[in-house]
Amino acid sequence: MKKVIYLLGIMLLMAGAVKAQDAKTQSGPEIEFEKTVHDYGDVPYNGNGECEFRFTNTGDAPLLIQKPKSSCGCTIPSWPDKPIFPGESEVIKVTYRTNRAGNFNKTITVTSNAIKNSTVVLHITGRVLCQPTETLPEKTDKTGKGSPVSNN
Repeated sequence: MKKVIYLLGIMLLMAGAVKAQDAKTQSGPEIEFEKTVHDYGDVPYNGNGECEFRFTNTGDAPLLIQKPKSSCGCTIPSWPDKPIFPGESEVIKVTYRTNRAGNFNKTITVTSNAIKNSTVVLHITGRVLCQPTETLPEKTDKTGKGSPVSNN
């Protein structure tokens, strides 16, 4: 019986040591975004396609962002190329090219040295409105009054 109690005690001590070791390996940088989705809503053709995703390093070591990857060439991310120290905030800027009409749903994959969520997927959605049509110029008749141009 003493041997069983002795073995159980050793196992409990080892489990505690493993748990303490896990806690030590959990320290490091952590990335926390304020939002991971940006909805542009309706955007005019060739309108402003810029937005920002703010994040904070909530860990206890410097955070490094690797080159974010966008789901297509129409989505261009820019990111800080310097370490983000614990408690500091930064932004990933995203520009969506609004030179194509229609709905869009794109992603930007952000990879970092964060210990928990080292890969975060950001989403942008919206709709680019149709390109405005040109109005026909008026031509002046002999009376000086304008009238629409006709194809006759």
